[in-house]
Amino acid sequence: MIPYGRQSISEEDIAQVVAVLRSDFLTQGPMVGQFERQVAQDCRAGHAVAVNSGTSALHIACLALGLGPGDWLWTSPISFVASANCGLYCGASVDFVDIDPATGNMDVSLLEEKLAQAAKQGRLPKILVPVHFAGQPCEMEKIHQLGQRYGFRIIEDASHASGAWYQNTPVGSCTYGDMTVFSFHPVKIVTSAEGGMVLTNDSTLATKLRMLASHGITRDATLLSDHHQGLWYYEQQGLGFNYRLSDVHAALGLSQWTKVSAFVARRNALAGAYDSAFARLGVEVLAQQPNRVNSYHLYVIKMPPAAAALRRQAYDALRAAGVGVNVHYIPIHCQPFYRQLGFKPGDFPQAEQFYVRALTLPLFAALTDEEQNQVIAQVERVLCPG
Repeated sequence: MIPYGRQSISEEDIAQVVAVLRSDFLTQGPMVGQFERQVAQDCRAGHAVAVNSGTSALHIACLALGLGPGDWLWTSPISFVASANCGLYCGASVDFVDIDPATGNMDVSLLEEKLAQAAKQGRLPKILVPVHFAGQPCEMEKIHQLGQRYGFRIIEDASHASGAWYQNTPVGSCTYGDMTVFSFHPVKIVTSAEGGMVLTNDSTLATKLRMLASHGITRDATLLSDHHQGLWYYEQQGLGFNYRLSDVHAALGLSQWTKVSAFVARRNALAGAYDSAFARLGVEVLAQQPNRVNSYHLYVIKMPPAAAALRRQAYDALRAAGVGVNVHYIPIHCQPFYRQLGFKPGDFPQAEQFYVRALTLPLFAALTDEEQNQVIAQVERVLCPG
């Protein structure tokens, strides 16, 4: 089976992890800081805070901005549930903005319409979480302009977009948002096995993030209320969580991060080969927008509208042929839990139509040309018979 995604672990990665296992530190040691500084530097951000998952990163990013009961968080319905759950963790209410079916990203024109209506109703969001679906950055400049007009804060969910670029600037620079979140799950661009990171240019937010990720505790002498204690002294100044990343994970993440540009380049080369093949076959793919570099976490094709009901047959046939296709994503508002909150099918029709047509093909840095040719041949056999 050729999987839809897979990590690429080198002997160098293994050696870096083994070196930490043989060191004095396994949990909170020097590797975490090195990982944070390298990612911040490469993304041109002021601060980076490593945590144990992308979900944890989203949670503390919301908390750092003061999201709580009575507030609203808006995000995309085409994403993993964590993009919305982070708002509920804070006691806030969650809503969605429908997508542009050409890209799978949040439709900025629909966002603008929804904001105008919400302003009249006094229900504007406190936080917007645009999701860079499949690795293609959203229209962040326009989203930023709307944030300035309507007063909401922006957390970029770049879980798919490590190594992507927007308008000649790396995703993670926070040029058009307050914070950016990365995920380092094994199927993502780079991995730390499990892990995540929040980037920001705001030092006050960075301080809050660090405390929230470590039980609300600080040892920073400049923040302590009692400066006369010994070196053992620490203070819990708020309610935080144990979301810390270990040195073992950070060592893998840092080693992987040094190859992020190479991984993205390979993914783009593979995506280009898919594009050429599917243009010849008449298979529809996601539209690519100008002035950005897609990191291609996912490669999604779309079943013809008239044949959308056959997606399950295509899925089963391709997997039977050894092509590990997947589907991204079941719209969040259609999940049973979110239906209990009052959402229902039909609320976000573009997302729902996108879901029934979408099929994710294998794409990862270690995918060989031969394996990709097998995928293309099987897609042609299943979707373009005769």
